[in-house]
Amino acid sequence: MQVDPRAIRFAAAVTSVILALVLVTGSAWLLAVQAGLFLFGAAGLSPYKPIFKRLVTSPPKELEDAGPPRFAQGVGLAFALVGLVGFLAQIMPLALGATALALVAAFLNAAFGFCLGCETYLLVRRLLPAATR
Repeated sequence: MQVDPRAIRFAAAVTSVILALVLVTGSAWLLAVQAGLFLFGAAGLSPYKPIFKRLVTSPPKELEDAGPPRFAQGVGLAFALVGLVGFLAQIMPLALGATALALVAAFLNAAFGFCLGCETYLLVRRLLPAATR
């Protein structure tokens, strides 16, 4: 499956805004919503796709493999869940730290096109023997 890299950056920008709002408001509910959005993204069901398609009508110049971005969404989900545990357990450094790390990764992708989760995916693929894939 192939994806438009512009759509990935659009989703990262929206995610950055949501995660920044979580940090500003301390809203566990908003982080739970973002965790759900990460879950959809990891399943390949981007909730932002219809919005992006409405805003951007030009065809992409290139497509990229959907595997790394989906893995990155799964990593984002893991950080969001850790953040939720922090909020629920009233461990604010854990809640805010996990949310901040997810925000940094999303912002890197939105602003610079550098997908930290995608790079991690590629590194793991290189490190694992071919037989375990």
